[in-house]
Amino acid sequence: MRAPDVVVVGGGVVGASAAFHLARRGWRVRVLERAGTPGEGSTGRATGGFRAQFATEVNVRLSLLARAQLRAFRDVTGVDPGYAPVGYLWLARTPEVLAQLRAARAVQHAAGLAEAAELDRDAIRAVNPAVRTDDVLAAAWCPTDGYVRPLDLLRGFTDAARRLGAAFSYGTEAVAVERAGEGGSVSAVLTPRGRLACGAVVNAAGAWAGPVGALAGVRVPVTPLRRQVAMTVPTDALPPDAPMTIVADDGFHLRPREGRVLYAWPTPGDPADPWSTAVEPAWVAEAARRAAARVPVLRDVPVDPARCWAGLYEASPDKLAILGAAPGCPGLWLVNGSSGHGVMHSPALGLLLAELMTDGRAGSADVSALRPERFDEGPVEVREIL
Repeated sequence: MRAPDVVVVGGGVVGASAAFHLARRGWRVRVLERAGTPGEGSTGRATGGFRAQFATEVNVRLSLLARAQLRAFRDVTGVDPGYAPVGYLWLARTPEVLAQLRAARAVQHAAGLAEAAELDRDAIRAVNPAVRTDDVLAAAWCPTDGYVRPLDLLRGFTDAARRLGAAFSYGTEAVAVERAGEGGSVSAVLTPRGRLACGAVVNAAGAWAGPVGALAGVRVPVTPLRRQVAMTVPTDALPPDAPMTIVADDGFHLRPREGRVLYAWPTPGDPADPWSTAVEPAWVAEAARRAAARVPVLRDVPVDPARCWAGLYEASPDKLAILGAAPGCPGLWLVNGSSGHGVMHSPALGLLLAELMTDGRAGSADVSALRPERFDEGPVEVREIL
């Protein structure tokens, strides 16, 4: 077998998207995935939300670019990604949060998301009749936000990349990255199965991006952030097309999924062991209490402990993705740090990475805000608040 032009480390949805878009541009691609089968990592634990309602222009533009690809995904890959534009509803209970949502909507309109709107209480009940609104001032709403199926998105990119000649190696971990001399460009990736010579390496390792970067002597400022998810027993308490409903003041959100209702709530400092995938019973109980208080029809719908899980975000210091050439290591490329938005933005990130690597510029969107070297240019502030 000829040596691959590029080795992609990480076979989740972001790595698979990168592999597909690179193979589409003529690169010879080998993907290394440490898990034994597709979808065992963060992709398989994602909640499946898709939105363009963000507070930063670059994230809005990533979503619009990804949305365009989702609409064409079945024609391009042969797999239905399950894009369902049922809307995202952000409930504001305080003037401060409502002001944040309004400021974000101004950014969204400027970036081209014209359909983002504010709803009063009557309009909130029209789009989600089940939600309690007596303590809500108003809501942010976008009807083209909604849901995707993460594993189908992964399967579509993986299958399409394979048809273009990309090779996927599961149960194969990168253990070292060779460079051509001190400070030189990458030349190979070492695995327990042997050496893969290459001219480029893509770090698409998700929450494990930091350790993978260290293999090449590069600091990648990504940390794992654990998030817990609860699912109810099967229920028809909410229709399948009910929107994602979020209490913007504390991030608690719920949605129908697979004939059940999913609860998620980003508790601070959760937990002491960021790599743990265990779910805490106290967290589940509080999530269920919050759901019942916000959506009364859920009061008598119990949580199914066997269908609860935890997964890992890949958090960057400013909560924006890291995309581009790694500083100080020619041939190493980063597509990391999506901070909980990796599945929804994967179609855009893979495309933009392939453009950067092939053409030297990202022609589909201005992603200068995501350049890796920004962390060496001064103090870093959290940019994305939604």
